[in-house]
Amino acid sequence: MTLKSALQDLRETTLGAVSGLLAKLKYLGSLRRPDGGYLHWGMSLVHGEEASERAMKTAHSEVLSAVLRTPISDLEGDLRESSQVSQQTAGTYVEEMREQFDELLPSQQDTASARHLNSVLVALSNLERNRKRATP
Repeated sequence: MTLKSALQDLRETTLGAVSGLLAKLKYLGSLRRPDGGYLHWGMSLVHGEEASERAMKTAHSEVLSAVLRTPISDLEGDLRESSQVSQQTAGTYVEEMREQFDELLPSQQDTASARHLNSVLVALSNLERNRKRATP
């Protein structure tokens, strides 16, 4: 038996080990199943499938909201941090996120968040592309 709730465990242990807000969003998106649910075998083993899935959906919504509230200038730095950990260029990292866009959303029905996130990723991609052109 654990003393932490599934959500607390996910926030403190699992997401605490992921560096960068964008990386957290990408990670949570990678846990989504094709049916829209979530799967993390370790959390399911410790907390049960239902509690784990509820915690992952909640955390995914929280992280998406945090990304959407963060100024684009701060997200530029976060993109560098997130991409360095995965050993990718920032441009490649953001393009990969754009390709996996549907996974990044906790709910496909939230069209306002989808449009907002799309605009954030497009802006980051364009900023990275312009930075690459400006750097000799």
